[in-house]
Amino acid sequence: MAGKKSEAGHNTRYVQLQKNYCFACGKNNPYGMRLRFTYDGQRGCFVCRFRLGKRYTGPPGHSHGGIIATILDEAMGKVNMLRDVVAVTSEITVNYLKPVPLRQPLRVESREVKVKGRKHTNMAEILNEKDEVLARSQGLFIAIDPHKMFARFVDR
Repeated sequence: MAGKKSEAGHNTRYVQLQKNYCFACGKNNPYGMRLRFTYDGQRGCFVCRFRLGKRYTGPPGHSHGGIIATILDEAMGKVNMLRDVVAVTSEITVNYLKPVPLRQPLRVESREVKVKGRKHTNMAEILNEKDEVLARSQGLFIAIDPHKMFARFVDR
């Protein structure tokens, strides 16, 4: 999987058949962030490089905390692809360490922490160009059967 792009978003066989309107990664969402992740096999993490525009403003010149949480949640969710499962967020904890600037090169990296049955624990960090960690998160994701949970929402 090294260097493989994850343009389909939640890259499982079921979800690939659908249009992707995910706010964070969906290419079919005209108002979304369209984050694109790659898997770095040597480092064992997913990576996304991005810049946040003015529309994501919280404090002057910096990102809104909800956008930071969204990016971290999306990054941690990508890790579940390593296990070929669709998993939904049960809980996340975000540590806002330093303000996340707008219009600056940033990256988010995510990794698996542990898996126990259907419970997947992952972590993610947003870093600046100096490799300073600006925000860090840990999340619990529960593997689900997407056919049961999302069947009524499938594009026909």
